[in-house]
Amino acid sequence: MAAALACSAADKVASLDVRLLSTMLTADEGYGEWGFAALVVADGHRILFDTGAHPDTVLRNARDLHIDLSNVPDVILSHHHLDHTAGLVTLRREYAKANPTALARAHVGAGIFQSRTDGSGAREVNTMIATKRDYESAGGTFIEYSQAREMFPGVWLTGPVPRKYPEKNWSAGRLLRLADGKTAEDNLPEDQSLVIVTDKGLVLISGCGHAGIVNTLDYARARIAPAPIYAALGGFHLYQASDETLAWTASKLKDFGLQNLLGAHCTGIEAVYRLRQLIGLDRKTAAVGAVGGGFNLATGLDPGSIAK
Repeated sequence: MAAALACSAADKVASLDVRLLSTMLTADEGYGEWGFAALVVADGHRILFDTGAHPDTVLRNARDLHIDLSNVPDVILSHHHLDHTAGLVTLRREYAKANPTALARAHVGAGIFQSRTDGSGAREVNTMIATKRDYESAGGTFIEYSQAREMFPGVWLTGPVPRKYPEKNWSAGRLLRLADGKTAEDNLPEDQSLVIVTDKGLVLISGCGHAGIVNTLDYARARIAPAPIYAALGGFHLYQASDETLAWTASKLKDFGLQNLLGAHCTGIEAVYRLRQLIGLDRKTAAVGAVGGGFNLATGLDPGSIAK
């Protein structure tokens, strides 16, 4: 299976730009929130990765930044949490007015619609169940992934990531409702990331990295391409990580050859600085991301003026 999934030498992206449309920090333009969204443009293919924590944040930030999302047909949802999915229906409805194909395909990991409870056993807490109905009524279609798959040449979705290492990058409290009527801890089984294959190495884009940044990169190198990691961008849910966890994570990232880190959303400001030091990166190659900031394959990190 690994050999069948591995990309050929020709399947590489030559141009890549990533712009943050939702995260906590913002400077000259846009609104900050506890959420994540990014516009990814890979060899002309325009993809919205996650949709922010409030229905209108990404819409407002895109307008402030003069970014047109009406020509974006594909949206990826990294997992079911509201801080990554709240804008989906609003964005689809708004941009479909100008282009019926705008944000019409939503790519999700298997398990994203699974029922969840807060522990009471009665209340449904997975908002994606209602979002599915509203998005489909607005003309959208969901595409589910159970394993790594190439969306475009050199552009891959991991699908759900195997948990090889014991990274527990999620908050406790929610339970999965299982088919047999029992419950189990919700470890976000649907969590997925975007992986871009380039001549410089792999570029990872993550919403929260609930599967674990090390698990995700290990899987990407095994199933997509055994290349060094040129950049890791997005949220990695390390803001509450212990010093020991950050040291272990840094050692693995260093082994993977990580050259650029843009930590946004739930990565944590202190975690970014600690990883930068432990990996041996500097201010030009490791920073906290802000709305409007991002990464370009040709020019490197552009974290935003407040984060430089």
